[in-house]
Amino acid sequence: MFYLANTLIAAHSIHKNLNKKYQLQLQMQNLQEKINILKDEVKINTVAQDALLAKIIRYNSLKEIIEKVNESLILDSIAESLLDIGYSLVANNKGTCILYLVDPRTQRLSIFKTKKEDNSLIIKSKEGDIFDLWVLKHSSPLLVENIKEDFRFDLEKIEPQESRAISSLVSAPFISENKFLGLFRLDNPEPGFYSLDDLRLLVTICDLGAVALESGELFQRTQDLAIHDGLTSLYTKRYFLDRLKEELKRSVRQDSYFSLLMIDIDNFKNYNDTFGHTAGDMVLRTLSAAITDSFKGHGAIASRFGGEEFCIILPHIDKKKASEAAEKLRLKIEKTRITLRRKEASITVSIGVSSFPLDAGDEEEIIMKADKAMYAAKQKGRNRVIDA
Repeated sequence: MFYLANTLIAAHSIHKNLNKKYQLQLQMQNLQEKINILKDEVKINTVAQDALLAKIIRYNSLKEIIEKVNESLILDSIAESLLDIGYSLVANNKGTCILYLVDPRTQRLSIFKTKKEDNSLIIKSKEGDIFDLWVLKHSSPLLVENIKEDFRFDLEKIEPQESRAISSLVSAPFISENKFLGLFRLDNPEPGFYSLDDLRLLVTICDLGAVALESGELFQRTQDLAIHDGLTSLYTKRYFLDRLKEELKRSVRQDSYFSLLMIDIDNFKNYNDTFGHTAGDMVLRTLSAAITDSFKGHGAIASRFGGEEFCIILPHIDKKKASEAAEKLRLKIEKTRITLRRKEASITVSIGVSSFPLDAGDEEEIIMKADKAMYAAKQKGRNRVIDA
């Protein structure tokens, strides 16, 4: 009986100890689960804290953005500042950054500035692709996390010759008082590179930049009006003379040459006397258009020198080539027909050609020589080209 009693007592103690051990194990498991949950929460909070800190750093830059884009009224400088800000803050200096402006004449997008991770990339969609046109049409910001999974766009319409890979992009418009000025586009070859937070920041940058861009465009138009003739859109005489001085200094510095054309419309007074002063304006505009078209892409500097006289600087063009170009212009104008008060009329011009340093040593002399040659052309019967 004694042994049996001791055995029962021992068995009870063992059972009790085992139960306590089991309870302790359960408590340890529960504690470990709580520790794991706390670790996950700490990890999530750390990630959220880091993300919040990144947002704070980003948005603390807004004051700097406002100051930077308002440092200058020059449109080129404003656009460059916006590119730098967007490319660093939103794109993290990765992928491609494009700033489009709306052409006031055509109302189409036109590339104004770009910034690229790979400078060898060529952006061929000069007027924007389907994503840019979507932003233009809807006047709304756009986020595409993966273009292959976005049902809004037909990928076959993307320019097949575009050399860069695009998977993720954000784009936002520059809008000031309901006027669409342009858009800011960031794209990356990696899917999911851009997020909703990126788009929000880009929209903020564009909202701040729109006012500066509009001021820059207004300032540029004011500057253009100051140096362009209101009727012909060619340069004014004052601006032309400043450029002539610069061209002469450049030619001296580089041991180079340039030529100058002096053009006068033959019998211009007859147009006004026969058809009225509005007809004279039409003749002047027609001639300026012919000059612009003839010397497009040649770096020519053309001006309305006064009344019916025009003057053109041809950089890096010697006298012989300048005379040939003048003759082509003369023939082009001679073949041009203009309707004045329902009557067809033609225009002819007399052109004088001079060159630096062959004919003159300063700006006054080169103008005088070209002017003298032009009057010689008139005296010899008009509608001809004479060299100094």
